[in-house]
Amino acid sequence: MDEKHIVAIDLGSYKVALTVARINGDDIQVIYYKEAPSEGIRNSYVFNSMKVTKPLETLIRDAEKELNIKITQVVVGMPKYNVHQVTSKARMPLNDEECINEGDINTLKTAALESYPLDKPDKEVLFGAVAQSFSTEEDFQLVENDIIGMPSDVLEGNFKIFIGKKSALHALDVAFNNLKIGIVKKYFTPEVLAKAVLTPAEMDNGVALIDFGGGATSVSIYYGSIMRHYAAIPFGGISVTTDIRNECMITDTLAENIKLAFGACMPDKLQTLSEKIIQINNANEAVPNKQLPVKYLSEIITYRVKEIVEAMLYEIEQSGFADNLRSGIVVTGGGANLTNCANYIKELSGYNVRHGYPKHQLVSHLGCDAIRETNAAVSLGLILAAKTDRIPDCVLGETMVSVGETVTFGKNGAACSGEENRDGGIAPEAGVPEQDREDREPIQEANPELFAKGEIEQKSQEELDEEKEQKKKEKAEEKKRRDEEKKKKPNVIWTNIDKFYRKLFEDDNEV
Repeated sequence: MDEKHIVAIDLGSYKVALTVARINGDDIQVIYYKEAPSEGIRNSYVFNSMKVTKPLETLIRDAEKELNIKITQVVVGMPKYNVHQVTSKARMPLNDEECINEGDINTLKTAALESYPLDKPDKEVLFGAVAQSFSTEEDFQLVENDIIGMPSDVLEGNFKIFIGKKSALHALDVAFNNLKIGIVKKYFTPEVLAKAVLTPAEMDNGVALIDFGGGATSVSIYYGSIMRHYAAIPFGGISVTTDIRNECMITDTLAENIKLAFGACMPDKLQTLSEKIIQINNANEAVPNKQLPVKYLSEIITYRVKEIVEAMLYEIEQSGFADNLRSGIVVTGGGANLTNCANYIKELSGYNVRHGYPKHQLVSHLGCDAIRETNAAVSLGLILAAKTDRIPDCVLGETMVSVGETVTFGKNGAACSGEENRDGGIAPEAGVPEQDREDREPIQEANPELFAKGEIEQKSQEELDEEKEQKKKEKAEEKKRRDEEKKKKPNVIWTNIDKFYRKLFEDDNEV
């Protein structure tokens, strides 16, 4: 089978990510992955097309240069906020001499989308449809796997229709038109995300998938292998960063870096980390440095995470499937990387909770460490969906990866061979709950610039006490030195008076 390449772009409120995968039959190799800070994106949707093109253009040009290709088209994810769901039905006649096939299901799904009457067709657009059940003249409430292969003269389906803003998709089109790159397909991200992180058993037994993103957090509920409910709120990791910035009166960039390095929930369970104190150094010597206890930082983060999680638990209750989630909750997205995040959600909800890492057995990825993280789950989901939909080749030219050779790229786009990093595996075995990360030291490896610039320092209370005592000692010595100099210095006032009387005495003698 001919080899082709799929290019996927995940547009997030905090970061944009570009992924290139080589497809050869059923084999998928992720050969490039790179992230960049996003611009012009708010709550997961594009609001400024011109600003979005800046980081995208850089990502695309870097990938083209590294891989020696020309990217002509991409697959992208649609916004996950400002999306509401409705129910719809569709019915179509069949030839009862033939069995129902997958093509009939897709035709019925298209009919459900095309026939649904939008309330505001000038402002709304259909994002997608998910079949809830199928029926024939004699059988009802059948799932897709059961109805395919059955003979019938009629096919009826019940669907969940997802409706979003037309302006959001138009802004997407404008951004890529400016780059002269086509969008071959737009995907409703909750569907593709589930395929990347959930196991078939979880989707069948009932699970809530929480995507803790930068500008929006969503929950998708699966039961009987079907998505039954979806909702999103306009709060996420950026809200946490803003809280830190406002409380500490620092820049957004520094607040984000502090969150990445020291961010944690449940301050009373941080163990040794809670004893650490972050010293924020000020370049202006006239302004004193700030001390931020990690425990207090954790309290700031925990309050916001609690608000977000409680909103998700409310949506789970509203779905009507709260008692059917035997597989509990899976949390993914960049916000899931906060220490103790999964444990905190478990404490608030009572469900079993695990991290939603991309399933390792789906792709080859040796050396591409970044694709293993929760914030790369959407990117992998887009690749998997595009491969299933047989999306045509997205690039022109030959990649630097030859057949049989495994060359992958890390988070910064630098090439590294499979021999350089063979720790492999995106996540533990699918279905095995991933434990929350242990209490750890600041992630200096993930934020080298933060510590190299000297903007902040990690210190213990003992170190701060020693510095305080040293400063007291230095001040005392300085005061003693000044007192001694003062004693040696002659009294200016009496010296001048003395000169006056001496001159007066001399004048009298002359007379």
